[in-house]
Amino acid sequence: MDLLERLITLFAENGYAAVFIALMLCGAGAPLPEDITLVAGGVIAGLGYANVHVMFAVSMVGVLLGDAGMFLLGHHYGARILQWRVVARVLTPERYAKVQEKFERYGNRLMFIARFLPGMRTAVYITAGTTHRVSFLRFFLLDGFAALISVPIWVYLGYFGANNHEWLVMWIRRGQSSLWVLGGIVLLVVLVLWWRHKRRAANESK
Repeated sequence: MDLLERLITLFAENGYAAVFIALMLCGAGAPLPEDITLVAGGVIAGLGYANVHVMFAVSMVGVLLGDAGMFLLGHHYGARILQWRVVARVLTPERYAKVQEKFERYGNRLMFIARFLPGMRTAVYITAGTTHRVSFLRFFLLDGFAALISVPIWVYLGYFGANNHEWLVMWIRRGQSSLWVLGGIVLLVVLVLWWRHKRRAANESK
C-alpha cells in the first residue's frame, strides 16, 4: 500500500484541495485508483488534518464533477473525442465497442453499475455521452445514487482505520467485493420497487 501512504502524505500537506483535484483526475481516467484516493482522504481526517464530514462532501463533489466532465465532453464532441490522444488511451476502439455491447445488455442500469467497475468507469461515461444514450439528468442521478453508496464507505473506512493500518488494509482488499454485494442489493430493491409500482399502475388503469 505504498500508494496509500504517498497519498496520505500529499493530502495531509495540502488538505481538501489535493483530494478534490485527485478525484477529478480519477474521473478523467488517470491511473489513480479512486477507492484508495477516497480512503486516503478519510485517513487524514482520522489523523486530525481535516473534518471527516467535510471530507465526505468534498469527495462527493470531486467524484461527481469528474464523472460529469467526462460525460459532457463525450456529449459535446461526440465520436470525435475518440481521436484525442488522452482519451484514446482510456477508450480504445475495442473498449468502445465493448462498452456499447454492455449498454445493449444492461441499458441505463450500466450508469449505476459503472461506479463499481474501476477499469471501465471512465469509458462508460464517455460512451454514454458520445452515443447520447441517456440524458445528463438521468446520468447524474444514477451516478450520484451509486456514489452515495461507494464514496462514504471508502471515506469513513479510512477515517475509522486511520490508526489501525493492518485492519484498514484488510478492509480495503475486501471492500470492492463488499461494494459489489451492497450495490447489487440496492439495485435489486430499486428494481423490485419499480416493478411493484408499474404493476400497481397497470391494475389501477384496468
